Amino acid sequence: MTRPLLGHDEAVAAFRDALDSGRLPHAWLIAGQQGIGKALFADKAAMRTLAQGTGQLDAPGLEVPGDHPVAHLVGAGSHPDMMRLERLPRETGEGLARSIKVDQVRGLHRLFSTTTSLSPWRVVVIDSADELERGSSDAGNALLKLLEEPPPSTLFLLVSHAPDQLLPTIRSRCRLLRLAPLADDVMTSALEAALPDADAAEIAALVAIGEGAPGRAIAFRGLDIGGLDAAMRALAEQGDPTNARRSALAHILSLKAAQPRYEAFLARAPAMIARQARVRRGPALAEALGLWERASALAGNARRLSLDPNSTVFELCGLIAALAATESSRAA
Repeated sequence: MTRPLLGHDEAVAAFRDALDSGRLPHAWLIAGQQGIGKALFADKAAMRTLAQGTGQLDAPGLEVPGDHPVAHLVGAGSHPDMMRLERLPRETGEGLARSIKVDQVRGLHRLFSTTTSLSPWRVVVIDSADELERGSSDAGNALLKLLEEPPPSTLFLLVSHAPDQLLPTIRSRCRLLRLAPLADDVMTSALEAALPDADAAEIAALVAIGEGAPGRAIAFRGLDIGGLDAAMRALAEQGDPTNARRSALAHILSLKAAQPRYEAFLARAPAMIARQARVRRGPALAEALGLWERASALAGNARRLSLDPNSTVFELCGLIAALAATESSRAA
């Protein structure tokens, strides 16, 4: 929570204008690509709202002085007027649960059943709304009921990597605040602050692969992203008529020790297709956009549904390789 929020000046100004004017919408949907700083923005917006409710603050933007009582309580996760919903550790102790459970959403009633303690506001941060449990026990519908009839003086901050996949009724009850990728100079500053042991060459490489998202760049550190990108470029340019390339990559990325690289591949495969689409026109562009849509859906489902890594990589590689087939058919 002590990390500064770099960039996103327009989004910060929009939130502050609403807060300072006394016309703060009860729900915000904070959207943007993964690693761009959405969760940090939500946490800081929550802390600023709670702190400003206790009296005037001179700190700029969404910042709250580190010695402020609210900063101590929020940092310790013990502020009585704030709750944060996120995936919980599995009972086995191995990783996190697949989703935010409906019982977690229903548990918010504990926050609403009493009067506020330290601030006029109650704040709920959901990181991320994309991970709300679906099915017979639908956490999204449980949240929707709260958004439809929000408790007085309650602020909901929903983080989302893919807002179009949320319930339309949830989206319609939130003010959308979309965070844009950071400029390279801001990325450099963010990475230098987060990685004081990295030299200039490594920072520059991380800026390039992070594509405006410092959290993504940090997650990709040490994963030979250049090698992954080269393998995908070969698929896109040369295809894979014998399935040898995609089989080899699927085997490598499905190993248990390769989980971080597999996650990186899921993030970068649709982006690779999108980059190829930008240089195409006419029917070739339409075909590339269709491949991108399929790759984005598959990568999203792979995370949400814990799909088999081997078959997922193989299928995604097939979509990338199809770029070469469509290009060669146009040339012919």
